[in-house]
Amino acid sequence: MDSCHGQFIWYELVTTDMAAAKAFYTGVVGWGAQDIAGASYTLFTTQEGRPVCGLTSLPENLVRAGYRPAWLGYVGVDDVDLAADRIAQLGGEIQVPPREFPNVSRLAVALDPQKVTIAVIKWLDGGAPKSGALNTLGSVGWHELLASDSKTAFAFYAELFGWQKEGSNSAAADAIQLFSAGGQTIGSIYTKPATAPFPFWLYCFNVSDIDAAIERIKMGGGKILDDLHEMPDSNWTLRCADSQGAIFALLGKRSAESDSAARVNWSSDWAGTSLSGKLRVTRIPSDDS
Repeated sequence: MDSCHGQFIWYELVTTDMAAAKAFYTGVVGWGAQDIAGASYTLFTTQEGRPVCGLTSLPENLVRAGYRPAWLGYVGVDDVDLAADRIAQLGGEIQVPPREFPNVSRLAVALDPQKVTIAVIKWLDGGAPKSGALNTLGSVGWHELLASDSKTAFAFYAELFGWQKEGSNSAAADAIQLFSAGGQTIGSIYTKPATAPFPFWLYCFNVSDIDAAIERIKMGGGKILDDLHEMPDSNWTLRCADSQGAIFALLGKRSAESDSAARVNWSSDWAGTSLSGKLRVTRIPSDDS
């Protein structure tokens, strides 16, 4: 099996209501759902039946301790135990020590030095879902880390996973730092705005029609957290939360242009981070408007 060291290869939603989450995401993203017999675990799948992420329950003791529903990204490594040791050496904290699921995977869950949750994983023989391209519908098309300090955050992940810088959109201190893994640019790291209460990883799911998905989010009890923003490749992105409060993002084309959309220089900020280029910002009407 080819090494996938340093690449995001799995995602998991840990939530307080699995049934509600299953209904929400199958409706919004268009995933299928396959329950695992004998386990509190569901696989979300693309229209072709390929597993793309998992759904599991947040233990009650963690809810009482203040944990909330959230998405967790798993980065592939060649050796989970060595990666866990390295995380600790670099100032992170191991939350779930290396453990093995027979015939599936060996994994560990950790906090990075800025208290952002990240997991490492190695698929065992027969346990690896087939990975999809970044632009595949239903897959994660982009990874963003809203860090307490982007420079030290990148240094940690570069040392741990071998990520490479791919230029920056600005020379400013809070510039977006693009990064690559396995020769492909897969995401960005930037210092979070003051309005964000904590640093976190944001995963952007590909949809075919972002306008239609917005309506499905509202119908499913989710929340829109941001205005629509146009990306350089003519895709649009939007931050939102599901019906249990887990934050995620959508990435896709628009089915219609709003007459109220205003084109401005891409110096407006998205999540408080200055960008450059051209950006069309479209305000999403609230349910009350």
